[in-house]
Amino acid sequence: MRLGYLTPALLLLAACGGGSPAPGDIVVRSGTGADLGRVSLRERDGGVQLRVRTSGLTPGMHGVHLHAAAKCEGPAFQTAGGHLNPAAKQHGHQNPAGPHQGDLGNLITGSDGRADAMLTVPGTTLRALLGSAGISLVVHAAADDDKTDPSGNSGARVACAILAN
Repeated sequence: MRLGYLTPALLLLAACGGGSPAPGDIVVRSGTGADLGRVSLRERDGGVQLRVRTSGLTPGMHGVHLHAAAKCEGPAFQTAGGHLNPAAKQHGHQNPAGPHQGDLGNLITGSDGRADAMLTVPGTTLRALLGSAGISLVVHAAADDDKTDPSGNSGARVACAILAN
């Protein structure tokens, strides 16, 4: 591990409230404010790797995206803005005009409501990704089809975490 877990994330823990997450972990919340899990970030192999661990989501696939605003106001998380898309592309890795930088694919939740996934944002650094404006991670209710603009038909926003602000 080159840089370890993101140190500024410790400052975000106070803003997220609740529990005592491990250093570097950022709380994922439901629209009602319930603690659904943790996200951790680290720079690795030419990109930024996010480990997303959740519980309490419905079983199945859930689209996961980085959103352009560092706001997670429930219940619908519209304050998170649109997908992180500094190159003004269309949504999805299967879209010839895509993808958005914030297109992370799907989180697969088991029948017990738990998920644990490693997702990567290639070709960036923590400093470049998090920038000065901040971003959030949003989990959607349905699977991301990885091609339909603007959000892969992934449905409502059901969970959110402020990654940097």
